Amino acid sequence: MAKLGWLVVSLSVSVLVTNLCEAISSCNDPCKTLNDCDGQLICIKGKCNNDPDVHVGSHVCSNEGSGEGSSPPLGDSCQPFGHKVCKGISHPQFKCSPRVTSSTRAILTNIEFNGDGENGAPSECDNKFHLNSELVVALSTGWYNRGSRCGKKIKVTARNGKSVLAKVVDECDSISGCDALHAGQPPCRNNIVDAAKAVWDALGLDTDVGEEPVNWSDV
Repeated sequence: MAKLGWLVVSLSVSVLVTNLCEAISSCNDPCKTLNDCDGQLICIKGKCNNDPDVHVGSHVCSNEGSGEGSSPPLGDSCQPFGHKVCKGISHPQFKCSPRVTSSTRAILTNIEFNGDGENGAPSECDNKFHLNSELVVALSTGWYNRGSRCGKKIKVTARNGKSVLAKVVDECDSISGCDALHAGQPPCRNNIVDAAKAVWDALGLDTDVGEEPVNWSDV
């Protein structure tokens, strides 16, 4: 019985270690390869950090240790199903997003819905372009949920306490990318609220920062 007990404990420890090794690391966590890091983070000197080719002006990993500005942790049920390579860098593909709660953590990014910039196609929900003055957003594929939130409003809250209601009009594609259709951009991370400038202005945020940690919820 003693030997059997020792064997069970050894197997349990082995499984635990294996699972830890297979876990995807977030900001400042240890890593060995590009695929070890969450979202569009990359492995730099053995630690996951901002991809300099993607996170221009990013604050995603600016506050390690405080919990602020880091990507929301991936739920156990939300793991990448594949990878796309853009400019020699591997980016994970997701069909899911972190679980939606009454205060879902996300990263706010800025995009133009008027046909200019990187997003040259009409919004998926209504096949229309939208002005920068409109309170509209796009959600990562998992949160977009095949258009189930199209036309609905979500509440976005910044760290400064300001909130705004914005309408979902488009998807931030977490599956496809790295091609002409997506202007060479990699797949969207699975925790993105991509917002028009009006949303940033309403929250009192500067689009020049590039990214900001926010919380959002269904209305």
